[in-house]
Amino acid sequence: MDNRKNGAAVAAENVKTTGFFGHLINGLYAFTDKPAGKIVVYGGLLLIWLSAPLWTSTYVQEVLWNCMFYMLLAIGCNIIVGFCGLCDLGYAAKFAVGAYVTAVLIKTLHVSFWLTIPASIGASMLAACIIGGPALRLRSDYLAIVTLGFGEITRIVARNLAITGKAQGIGSIPRPELFGMQITKIWMWFYVFTVLVVLFVFVASNIKNSRFGRALEYIREDEDAAEAMGVDVVKYKLWAFITGTIFGGVAGSFWVVKMTSITPMAFQFLQSANILLAVVLGGMGKIPGVMAGAAFFTIFPEIFREIGDMRMLFFGLLLIIVMIFRPQGLWPERRR
Repeated sequence: MDNRKNGAAVAAENVKTTGFFGHLINGLYAFTDKPAGKIVVYGGLLLIWLSAPLWTSTYVQEVLWNCMFYMLLAIGCNIIVGFCGLCDLGYAAKFAVGAYVTAVLIKTLHVSFWLTIPASIGASMLAACIIGGPALRLRSDYLAIVTLGFGEITRIVARNLAITGKAQGIGSIPRPELFGMQITKIWMWFYVFTVLVVLFVFVASNIKNSRFGRALEYIREDEDAAEAMGVDVVKYKLWAFITGTIFGGVAGSFWVVKMTSITPMAFQFLQSANILLAVVLGGMGKIPGVMAGAAFFTIFPEIFREIGDMRMLFFGLLLIIVMIFRPQGLWPERRR
């Protein structure tokens, strides 16, 4: 019995990461394993976050809003990339579909924003089936090229269709009303997107802990072994693609009414690369990790905005340092 205990202790020690960041993450894991630790950490963070509009400027609130928007996109991309292990280089097209559906319905048919969300979800599912059906039998580099092509096709189509405003896009989109009050102030959008982030985290966490989520994990770890054990790989890949696209479509719908305008330039490949960067930087598969990656990606460049274009040089160097010392991400999954 003692030998088994010693062996378990050695195994537990071996799964821990080393270095300053490793010890910091391990300490955070150990603290949040306790119910009281979870209440202190998450309750404290939530309290500070909800009170932010009371003690921050409008500029800071805009940065925090942008941070939450990238969190929404990162959580959706994480279902495809982190949960299932697929390589998606065209995630900007996912939220472009939802954004354009909402913009077109509001401007041409004068539909209420809240009624455009189901239409955005339906269009996202259709787009995911169109690209995912024939493409998800591919793997690795080939799938990455297909998703990259889909992203560029979406942008080019939006730039050439009259209904999408072509290159000029669609402008003067009215902002929605909630409880009889139009959402115009940045602090209103701050709380709207806070609710969205909580909703996305809740849904993504339930997906991860479900049978569907476990199947995606098996596919990510070893696709051939998962198929040999009876997992319908193509079906689960397709559903992961659909789910991640729905997340992106809903985020795009809220984004376009916040911005009140939309152009194809907002959906370039760089946007997809930034979303994927947030997922990889934070820790693929870990929901709080991808949120931390999105926050790091959006907040850090703003801190050094005063130094001009040189801030991106420092940002790139910091990314390299993080990837060298934390190749698994800032807040990775804890596993053996």
